[in-house]
Amino acid sequence: QLQLVESGGDLVQPGGSLRLSCEASEFIFNYYNIGWFRQAPGKEREGVACISERDNSSYYRDSVKGRFTISRDNAKNTVYLQMNSLKPEDTAVYYCAARLRASIQAMCDMTFVPDYWGQGTQVTVSS
Repeated sequence: QLQLVESGGDLVQPGGSLRLSCEASEFIFNYYNIGWFRQAPGKEREGVACISERDNSSYYRDSVKGRFTISRDNAKNTVYLQMNSLKPEDTAVYYCAARLRASIQAMCDMTFVPDYWGQGTQVTVSS
């Protein structure tokens, strides 16, 4: 079964940190680029960070550069999103998604819509 399962969302204070996990089916993990997307209430879904299955290169949206880090753990078929210096504007439902045959920039910019999506995990940044 091809699937993505997110975990790690929580309520955190501004300036705090959180790590999200995305466990992927082995086939997806080995052949698909994987990324993190988010959707805040009343806003469109946007790409946050994406990572290549081929060479582990990564791409970030400007607003999270220097604060968020995406990484892959091959032994666990898991992609992580380490989020530091969190801001209230980072509050959203975060989704893990996978896309075949697209650059990670095109995937993150949603020029090409991902093929598979997880169910989402809520991140709330508030004091």
